[in-house]
Amino acid sequence: MHNKKTAGKKSSQTALVKGKLDISKSGMGYVIVEGNDKDIIVRPNDFNRAFHGDIVRVQVNRGVSKDKRLEGKVVDVAERKQTEFIGNIQMSKSFAFFIPASEKPIPDFYIAADKLNGAQDNERVVVKLLSWDKAEKKPIGEVVSILKSEDENDMAMKEILIETGFPLAFDKEVLAEVKKLQPNISREEISKRKDYRDILTFTIDPVDAKDFDDAISIRNLDNGNYEIGVHIADVSHFVKPGTLLDKIAYERATSVYLPDRVNPMLPEKISNELCSLRPHEDKYTFSAVFQITNRGEIKHTWLGRTIIHSNHRFSYDEVQEIIEKKDGLHNKPIMLLNELAKKFRAERFKEGAINFSSTEVRFELDEKGKPIGIIVKESKDAHKLIEEFMLLANRAVASYVSKIKVNKEPIPFPYRIHDTPDDEKLKPFAAFAKKFGYTFDLHDERAVAASFNKMLKEVQGKPEQHVLEQLGIRTMSKAVYTSSNIGHYGLGF
Repeated sequence: MHNKKTAGKKSSQTALVKGKLDISKSGMGYVIVEGNDKDIIVRPNDFNRAFHGDIVRVQVNRGVSKDKRLEGKVVDVAERKQTEFIGNIQMSKSFAFFIPASEKPIPDFYIAADKLNGAQDNERVVVKLLSWDKAEKKPIGEVVSILKSEDENDMAMKEILIETGFPLAFDKEVLAEVKKLQPNISREEISKRKDYRDILTFTIDPVDAKDFDDAISIRNLDNGNYEIGVHIADVSHFVKPGTLLDKIAYERATSVYLPDRVNPMLPEKISNELCSLRPHEDKYTFSAVFQITNRGEIKHTWLGRTIIHSNHRFSYDEVQEIIEKKDGLHNKPIMLLNELAKKFRAERFKEGAINFSSTEVRFELDEKGKPIGIIVKESKDAHKLIEEFMLLANRAVASYVSKIKVNKEPIPFPYRIHDTPDDEKLKPFAAFAKKFGYTFDLHDERAVAASFNKMLKEVQGKPEQHVLEQLGIRTMSKAVYTSSNIGHYGLGF
């Protein structure tokens, strides 16, 4: 009887929870659990092969520390934050150790002789974690690349990627799967798509872009309207559900943009070749095609798979010059698209959109990736043209999908939404703006948007312009992805 009571008491004092392991520089661990006010303390001997940033399951002992804080032991690792690490090789007779270079305590790795891939003693390397199970005293690793000391900038960029959990390269198995993908345009596939190859089509991107994701086509219709297509590279033709490519793209989730490089979500053969809408090549696309009047009214929308042939690759600067000079290659369609974009923009502002235009910077680099200057990026008509037609396509897809129901329920779908401003942030901002002579009407959401636009127009060129623009953006809610389609306040949708 006594033993049963004791056993019951023990089980009620422990619990298994999942959270993120944060290891301090001193070596003490804290597991952050969503919804919990206090972190769970984990001592270094209880990490159980977990690294800093890993998602772990912890066995919690309630209130065993002196200040009654929760303490626990890591039971297992649910998800690794990173599997690649930067550090130095330390050679032994027939094997080597890898000493990670990290502010956070990380154990040395064991590297077998056949996993060194040419690395020498003391060389700076990137090592991939292969395994670390209960039978292994140390993590087992493999050298995946050697970092050359003379290229400090390259090393710095790689360290940023690795420390935030992004692998530097794709596994051999992934690249082998990509190699099998064929760029050939087949008759069978063409028969399943609308053919837009004979219609004037072009891309507009930054001058240094290596991949062209979207294109615009335009033609006159017999009824006096224009047919304008927004074409996005059809990645789904090459990346099929359940494949290794699909799995790796899911894990990476996004391409990462750094000053001198892009760490892509998909291998470069897909992002820069198969799915890049390069000029004078037939490409598979997914398209939103609109019939539009010269007054900017949308008369008809079609969504579906297409095949296109880009006639020209423009940079933003080239298109801007055509707009300003009203002359140049394809100047008439570009001028028309620009006029329609202005109409769409004016309509959005009429519906309560806010005219924020924050300043962005681009780093000018030398041949070794060293920063030698900063260029302020301006949002001109050429950028706004593309922006408006991308918004038009995105809105068309969201409107279409939101109406689809399965078993009388809307299908789950990620919408990019933007909530109305928070009163707690808005009131102090309005008080701050008033000191510069700008008044805010806070009685409803539309009045707030109108007040912002009035201020943004009047503040142009004045000393307080940048501080009010930046603080104004920070006053706004952040745009997020969610399945709850509440609209987009900042865009007036």
